[in-house]
Formats: sequence, structure tokens, C-alpha cells
Amino acid sequence: MPKTKMNLTAALKKYFGFDKFKGDQEAIVQNVLDGKDTFVLMPTGGGKSLCYQLPSLLMDGTAIVISPLIALMKNQVDVISAMSEEGTAHYLNSSLNKAAIDQVKADVKEGRTKLLYVAPESLTKEENVEFLKQAKISFYAIDEAHCISEWGHDFRPEYRRIRPIINEIGNAPIIALTATATDKVRTDIKKNLGITDAVEFKSSFNRPNLYYEVRPKTKDVDKDIIKFIKQHPGKSGIIYCLSRKKVEELAEILRANDIKAQAYHAGLDSALRSQTQDDFLMEQIDVIVATIAFGMGIDKPDVRFVIHYDIPKSLEGYYQETGRAGRDGGEGLCITFYANKDLQKLDKFMEGKPVAEQDIGRQLLQETAAYAETSVCRRKMLLHYFGEIYDQDNCHNCDNCLHPKTKIEGKDQLVIVLNTVIALKENFRSDYVIDFIMGRETEDIIAHNHQEHDLFGAGEDEDEKLWNPVIRQALIAGYLKKDVENYGLLKITSAGKKFLKKPESFMIVEDKEFNDDYESTPEQEGGTSALDPVLNSMLKDLRKKVSKKMGRPPYVIFQDVSLEQMATDYPVNLEELKNIQGVGEGKVKQPYAQEFVDLIKRYCEENDITRQADLRVRTVAKKSMLKVKIIQGIDRQVALDDIANAQGLEFEELLDEVEAIVYSGTKLNIDYFLDEVMDEDHIDDIYDYFSESDTDSLEAAIDELGDECSEDEIRLVRIKFISEMAN
Repeated sequence: MPKTKMNLTAALKKYFGFDKFKGDQEAIVQNVLDGKDTFVLMPTGGGKSLCYQLPSLLMDGTAIVISPLIALMKNQVDVISAMSEEGTAHYLNSSLNKAAIDQVKADVKEGRTKLLYVAPESLTKEENVEFLKQAKISFYAIDEAHCISEWGHDFRPEYRRIRPIINEIGNAPIIALTATATDKVRTDIKKNLGITDAVEFKSSFNRPNLYYEVRPKTKDVDKDIIKFIKQHPGKSGIIYCLSRKKVEELAEILRANDIKAQAYHAGLDSALRSQTQDDFLMEQIDVIVATIAFGMGIDKPDVRFVIHYDIPKSLEGYYQETGRAGRDGGEGLCITFYANKDLQKLDKFMEGKPVAEQDIGRQLLQETAAYAETSVCRRKMLLHYFGEIYDQDNCHNCDNCLHPKTKIEGKDQLVIVLNTVIALKENFRSDYVIDFIMGRETEDIIAHNHQEHDLFGAGEDEDEKLWNPVIRQALIAGYLKKDVENYGLLKITSAGKKFLKKPESFMIVEDKEFNDDYESTPEQEGGTSALDPVLNSMLKDLRKKVSKKMGRPPYVIFQDVSLEQMATDYPVNLEELKNIQGVGEGKVKQPYAQEFVDLIKRYCEENDITRQADLRVRTVAKKSMLKVKIIQGIDRQVALDDIANAQGLEFEELLDEVEAIVYSGTKLNIDYFLDEVMDEDHIDDIYDYFSESDTDSLEAAIDELGDECSEDEIRLVRIKFISEMAN
């Protein structure tokens, strides 16, 4: 007999202590109680778990909750057990010993268990299937249901076996729940579970309290993260990395900088993972550095920031992971670091997978790249991806809305795009459309004979960087759409056809550029630190004076990047000066170092500058050990290529390390190696060039000397020059 509204509200208060339901929760619970199949699409933090926990406590029998993560099960079982004495919650997975499994089975048989969490792998075990056939099942809840779909961000093949197993155990209503699903994924889930007629509940994906920002990923990314965390002391945060190795390295670096952080990934011992999770929930640690294995179902409402060290593989993954911030409606800062080469790395990981899987993976990656590079409101872009219209012009809570780029007229370009989509019979993706517009005779285009079409090359006079934003913003504006079943094929909408009949103004913003050789500068959009131009100018004047007095080029005193950081962080003593990029023990021992900190101290006092809290970014021992091993190898006159091999480095990577050592003030003598591999005249020519040049730029040196000398030779002599002249 269905429960009345009054009963449900009373039950909610009794078991969970809440006075009222959130969003669609009440209707969802009622639908489950009425024995109907249910599909729930609800953002992280929307209260999905309650949608199956409450009906399980009110119905006869045991609800089977199929969930992908052991961590999630443990967390939720603890929560339910603390709430209700009438219904026991258990989990059945590989972490339990035989005695514990026997106890779970006894409780289920005797009707004490209201909720049984099962991993899909455990569900398919024959002995568990035989056991569950004897149990009274109230309903099945499939949590993280996107795992069913190959188009989902966390596809698990064993999830596709759930329906046949349910048929074997015994029929009962199904509730499928997910926080992230595009139309394509939603269709896939319902079809695979055999619940195409399920009542569907779809909540808004908008989380107005979350701030979204994408920052360029520079070589100083670790330092940027430490600065960010220090600016939010004592607040809980999660940092996501793609590799286990990076997770452990970064956690170590954070701890070295007095941040309470721990690593979490699937390769760690399960007891350690469990302890780390508990410590995070109990606020013994502030920051978890994790792979995506962490966070699904973790009920911590006050995570204040989520940082993506690496760009995620899909927007579904990104949305779900950022959704762990600010679940209490309070502050939630979502910062992502992005570089093109990370995409290339992810693309390379797909090699060797089945072609269809590679194709899906690459399309999901393109969507992520589009999000990272766009200058459009990030909230608008995300919601559009999930099929939701956000009609505000400015959300006031993302980097693109807080720092808007100037709009340019894109009417003519949109006409070209729409005509091209029609000309190509709505049968191609955006990358093909752009190749066609730019007049590129690619293999694909020649195979379709499209180079003969009148419109081929219609936009070749435009900057090619313009076409991606035109297409993306046409999709958001509703002039184009992507075919759900044939993912990525561009189709023109009725609004697009109307636009072609009567074109009107179409203002667009160009994409941001993220270069792999992006040099970190202290002033970064969205950051709180900023270069002080007056101080920077004074420091350059002092450098010029010192270089004149010493008869050496200015860059051997301090590099520009070092002066810029001084004009950002205001080091007022030699100890603080050591933390500046390109400054080490050797540099601070130079007699002129004191002049620079004295100038900065005087400037701060005269201008009443409030400095940021002292930040000393300490490297971990591993990096220090590499430096020590390189110095020791050079002291013993070991050939540089042999040092590189011994340390597992490419020769260019070794030169990077040696340059960093000499630029920060340590003297190294590599004459023994130069004499072995280079002609004496070449060494003298390059050395003389740097003696007379006012820049140490490698590009400038290659322009001048490249016909006679290789890049490696120029770098080697530059190391000798800096070591002898600056140190």
C-alpha cells in the first residue's frame, strides 16, 4: 500500500532528521514505493542516496544497492547504521573475510538487513547469486549508473551484466541513479537495464555556488597549488591527478610544505585507503591527493576546493569530481590546470584499445578541450553539454565571466559554417567541417571527393582558430546540434535554417590559447598575486648598475623571471630570496644579493606594502637527490650522457637540470665533457657570442649560430658561460 505524503515526511524526520525533502526526492521515493522502475539524474550533492535509502527502510525485504566502490559502501553503511536501529545495512565485497560474509548472509536470511551494498563483481559470483535467489528483494538500486555506458566517463564492462543477473536472482523494481549523463548515456543506461519505460527524474545541473576556473599548467604548477592552499588555510580540499605516481609525489611535496595531505589511489593497501578516508572525514587531514578512485559517494559537505592537476578524460568526470565541492551550498572553488600536452598524453594512452573505444575516448577528450579553451561562460558550456539551457549572459562565478574577453562579430563565419553543414549533408563532425572550410585536402576529404565542392575553402582567409569557437557557440545558441546516436555529427536546427534566410548579428568570443611552452609569470588571471611594475623596473635598474660594475651581462646577475618573482613575492632577507625561482645558495652568497633585498625592504616600507604570508615551497628529497647526483657525477667527470642514462633522463632533460643548477648559483665545471665532444673553435665562438650578447635567449643564439653549431652545443657552452661568469 503506497505511503501517504504525511507518512513520508514523518519517516524522513524519523530516520534522517530532515524536516523537508530536497527537489524531486519525495516524488522519487514515492515512485519506488509504488513499485515502478525509476531513473534519477541528480547532480552530486543533490541527495541521491536518500532516494533509495529511505524506501529500503520502509519496505519489506532487502534492497540490493549495486555500487562500484568499496569506499562508498563502507561510508554509506556507517551512515545508515548510525541512523536506524530497525534496519541493518551491510556490504558484500572482496574486503570481507568468511566469518563476516556468513554474518551478512545470516542477517539477510532473517530479514534484518534492509540495505545490502554489493559490488558488480561480487554480484556476478555464482555462490552470491544462489544465496540472493533465496532472499526477499524489495528493489534493486544501481548507483553510479553511468558506468553501464561506454559513453560514460567511467565505463565498467561488468556493469553491463547487471540485467541478466537480476533476471536470474528474481525480478523486482529497479532504480538507476547517476550524477552525470548526457542524452546518449541516459538512453544507453535505460536500454541496457531494460527499463526504457522508467519514470525519469532529472534535476538541474546548475550548482550556482561552485566557481569554475581553468589556469595554464606551467612548470610552477606545484608552487601554484601550494600558494592556493596556503591562501585557504584549514579548508578541506581534493586534488585529482591522473597517475598514481603523481598522486604520491604531490602529496609528499604538500606535506614538505606543512600542508596536512595524504595520497589516495587504488594501488594502496585497503586498510590505508580506509584510514585516509576516515581521517579526511574527521578533519585529521585537510587535503586528499587522489586518482578518480576517491570521492564517489563520500558524504563530506564542506569540501571547499577541488583542484584538477591534470585535465580529466571527459566532462562527465570533470562535473562529477568538481561536484564534490560545496555540497552544503557554501563556497566551492573548482580550479583546473590545463596544457595541450596533457591531452596528447591522454590520447596516447588510448593506443592499443579497440578502434570504437578509441573513437569514443577521443570525442570525449575533444569536449573537455573545448571546455578548457573556451572564453564562453563555463557554467553555460557545462549545462549545455548536459542538455540544459542556461540563459544568463554572465554567471558572475567563473573566470570567463569575471574576466570577459571582448566579443567580435561572427555573423559571416556562422553563415559559412551552416552552409557547410548543409553541403556536407549533416554527415560529419566539427573537425571535418573545419578542414573543409579551411580548404585542407586531407585523406578523408579526398576520399569523399569534397575538394571539388564549390564551398570548399570558403573560410581559408580567416584565422583557423576562429572556427572552433564559432561552431561551439552556434551549438550553445541552438543553430546547430550534435546527433545523439551518431555522436558528434553536426546537424542544422530549424533556428539555424531561419538564421540563413535572414542572418543577424552573432557576437562570439575567441578561445583562449594554452601553449605548451607557456612561461610562468607571477601575474596569472584569477590569481591573487600580481607583479609590481614599479618595483620590477627598480630591480632592473639595480641589475643594470651591478652588471656594469662587474662587467658582465645583466642576465648573469639575475634572470628576468627571478626579478619578476621578486616584484611579486617581495623577499626582504636572503633566506626569503632563496625561494625565488633561479636563486639558490650560490646566488645569495654573491655580494650584490644583499643590495636587492635591501632595495625591496626599503620599497615595502616606503609604500606600506602588505606582503603575502611567507611561502617557502620546499621540494621533496627525490628532486634534491637528483641534483646532488648530477653535481657528484660532474665533480667525478662522468660523461654527461652517461649521467643522463644512469638517472633515467633524456639528454635534453639532463641539460634542463644542469641549467637550473648553474642559474641558481652553483658553479659546475663541464670542460672535461666539452673538450671530448666539441671543437675548441666552436666553444670559443659560442662563448664570445654570450659575452657580447645582452640576452641568454636560446632562440636568439640559434638564429645567430645555428648554421655552425647544434642546439645541444649552444646549451652546453651557455652552461659553461653562466657557471664561470655568474657564479
